[in-house]
Amino acid sequence: MSDHFIAPVADGASAADAPATPGPPSAPASTPVDAPAVPVAAYEPPYYAVVFTSVKTEEGGRDGVAGGYGETNERMEELVEKIPGYLGMDYAGSPGGLSITVGYFRDADAVEEWRSNAEHLAAQKRGRAEWYERYTLHVAKVERSHGFEREHG
Repeated sequence: MSDHFIAPVADGASAADAPATPGPPSAPASTPVDAPAVPVAAYEPPYYAVVFTSVKTEEGGRDGVAGGYGETNERMEELVEKIPGYLGMDYAGSPGGLSITVGYFRDADAVEEWRSNAEHLAAQKRGRAEWYERYTLHVAKVERSHGFEREHG
């Protein structure tokens, strides 16, 4: 098996329009801890990665479910998946409370549509007021991408 599989996505297409990729889809941020970890497939560059790194407040629930965070997170996942050009999301969390979510988007227009979504803006405001001790956000243009998956059997 090649370690250079690239999932082609036509301009303006969403992840739902992409051809099937090997293995199960990537796990959203709300996937249970015991679910198998599968990263988002490599796509044909260029595309964008939006990296959100955060530490929640004690009131925000470091487990990600207290204070309405879990419901809001699920709603944000539903919304972002509807954006044309959304490619997928990777998530990781540490026992110390650091969380990293990386959203992948086909183009800057898709990133802007997500950034300016009214429900997303309201969730950001609530996050600053209730759920986050601190966070950083990085938006990067991906210029190189490849993946590898071991064959079993």
